[in-house]
Amino acid sequence: MPQNPSPMVEHRRAHPRIKEQTPPGRRENLSSGTLFIPHRVRVRRGIPLLFFFHGGKWLPEVAAARRGMAVVTMQIGSGSGIYDRAFATPGTFDKLLAEVRGRLGVEPGRITLGGWSAGCGAIRAILRDDAAYSRVASILAIDGIHADYRTGKPGPLESDIDPRNLEIWRKLAQDAIAGRKSFMLTHSEIFPGTFVSTTESADWLLRELNLKPRPVLRWGPMGSQQLSEARAGKFELRGYAGNTAPDHVDQLHSLADYLKRLK
Repeated sequence: MPQNPSPMVEHRRAHPRIKEQTPPGRRENLSSGTLFIPHRVRVRRGIPLLFFFHGGKWLPEVAAARRGMAVVTMQIGSGSGIYDRAFATPGTFDKLLAEVRGRLGVEPGRITLGGWSAGCGAIRAILRDDAAYSRVASILAIDGIHADYRTGKPGPLESDIDPRNLEIWRKLAQDAIAGRKSFMLTHSEIFPGTFVSTTESADWLLRELNLKPRPVLRWGPMGSQQLSEARAGKFELRGYAGNTAPDHVDQLHSLADYLKRLK
């Protein structure tokens, strides 16, 4: 179902934006998405590789150039479902990875999956494939982990959440706590109403992990305001203030900062 619309403006604090730019480097069109190799990143065996979903092209490219990574960008539509379906067939990600490997001419090193908003649906589908799961080292989920309500609507207190779309995130978080993966996720205070918010998903996950969020109050990247955090092993969760579209976009523009933290 479509979400209830979030306010499209917010006037109480600045929402700085990275200026759109085209960083120099090599671009290769793939069967799905585009591979970008920044000009200062030497193609060699073990080159770090980022797959980023639903962030457009230029902004993930800028972030990858800052962090010395090659990046595959993919923008295929609206809603997490379309991203989930794109990778629902086992082996789809491995085929894409093989295509990237052929364009690079070398074996990539550390593989990171990143997604913003609906793009987290692609990460969810990829991680459900055991072979793909084993190949991925780091995951960055930016304000996009959602699920459905069993009753079709939120509860007046604790909502009755259908956990099927959250179980793979629990597995991932458990592996990150054990040091086998790196996993960072963020959420805002946006409440869609027709499906589970990223805050509710984060709370469900923390309960399953027996972790409690620690309240904080600090400035985050791009003028965001962090309200909570939870850490264990290589797992990190950050909660940010804001229930508007600009608050949501703040987190996308924070990509380079999040990648630095994840790395």
